[in-house]
Amino acid sequence: MKFRIDRDALADAVAWTARTLPVRPPVPVLAGMHLEATEERLKLSAFDYEVSAQVSADIDCHEPGTALVSGRLLAEICRALPPHPVEVTTDGAKVMLQCGSAKFTLLTMPVEDYPSLPAMPPVAGTVGSDEFASAVAQVAIAAGRDDTIPMLTGVRVEIDGDTVTLASTDRYRLAVREFKWSPDTLSANAVALIPAKTLADTAKSLTSGAEVKISLGTGEGGQGEGMIGFEGGGRKTTSRLLDGDFVKYRSLFPAEYAGYAEVQTSAFVDALKRVALVAERNTPVRLSFHQGEVVLEAGTGDEAQAVEALEATLEGDDINIAFNPGYVLDGLAQIASDVARLSFTTPTKPAVLTGKPLEDGGVPAYRYLIMPVRLSN
Repeated sequence: MKFRIDRDALADAVAWTARTLPVRPPVPVLAGMHLEATEERLKLSAFDYEVSAQVSADIDCHEPGTALVSGRLLAEICRALPPHPVEVTTDGAKVMLQCGSAKFTLLTMPVEDYPSLPAMPPVAGTVGSDEFASAVAQVAIAAGRDDTIPMLTGVRVEIDGDTVTLASTDRYRLAVREFKWSPDTLSANAVALIPAKTLADTAKSLTSGAEVKISLGTGEGGQGEGMIGFEGGGRKTTSRLLDGDFVKYRSLFPAEYAGYAEVQTSAFVDALKRVALVAERNTPVRLSFHQGEVVLEAGTGDEAQAVEALEATLEGDDINIAFNPGYVLDGLAQIASDVARLSFTTPTKPAVLTGKPLEDGGVPAYRYLIMPVRLSN
C-alpha cells in the first residue's frame, strides 16, 4: 500500500473514525483502525460490535492495499503532524507515515482477524443535518446514565410518514422533539430505541454535509435488522438498537394545565445559576410565582441561603413549586427561545417547559417535562 493524502483530510478522517474505538476492546484487533486504499479513495473503518464508523477521503494512490494499525496511536500522530502532505506506505508488518521531515513507523495487526463491518440498512429517508443535530441534542439531555436500565439510556425514534418524534427520559424529566423529514415513502412507519450517547455523538459529527440519510433495518431477518444507520458528508455509521419497551411517554403530559408563567430565558438562566450556588447536591431550588414576578430561593435553616426575584407573567393562581436546578437549566439551554414558558397543574405534578407558544396555538415542537421535588412542610 502506498498513497499520498492531504494532512488535514487525513487528520479529520482519522479523528472521526477513532471516536468509535472501544476503550476496553474485548479482543485486541478491535483497538485497530482499518485502512483500505483504492485507486482514488482511502476508506477508514472502526467497529466495536455495537457501533461502526466508516469514512472515505481522496488520495493520490500509487499502490492499493489494506492495513490494520492501532487506532488511538494513529489519531494522536495525525493530530500532531506538521502542515504538509502525508505519504503512507507499508513494508511487511509495518506502516510508515512521512509528513515533511517527520517520520513515524507503526506495527500492523492481522487484517484477516478484523471482523466485517455490518451492512448498512436500507435508507428510510433524509433530514437536514443541522436540524437533526439540534433535535437530538434537545432530547439526549434527558436520557438516563444508568446502564442497569438500558431502556432509559436510549432515545426513542418514531417515524410516522413525514414526521419524526424523538423522546428520552431518566424518570425525573422527559424531553420530546418533533421534526419533519423526507421519507423514501410517505407510508413510512417505524420505531427504534438508540443509545443516546451514540446518537448524540453521531448527529453532532454529521453536520459537515447538508443532509443526513437515516437507514433502518427492514424487520426480522431483513438487511440490517436490529440496526440503524446514518450517512452524511462522506461519513457512515451504524449502531445496534436497544431492546425493551419504552415508557408510554405521551400519557405523562397533562391533558390540561391550571396555569403557566413566562420568564425571559437568559435572565432565568442567570438567576438560577446564582441561586443554585447555595443549593446542596440534590437539593431543589424553590420557585414562587406571583402576578408579575417569580421568586427563586435555595437553602434553608442554618445553611447558606439565596433569594432572587425576576419579572414574570403569570396566568392562573399563585403557585410554589421546586425543581432540581440542573434539570431546569438543561431544559432552558435547549428551548431555543428568548421566552421560557412553564406550564403547571399542581406543585406536586409534572410541569412542562417550552419556548414561545405557537401562533396557531398548536403543540410546540419541543417539550421538556420536569418532575417537581416535593417540599416538606
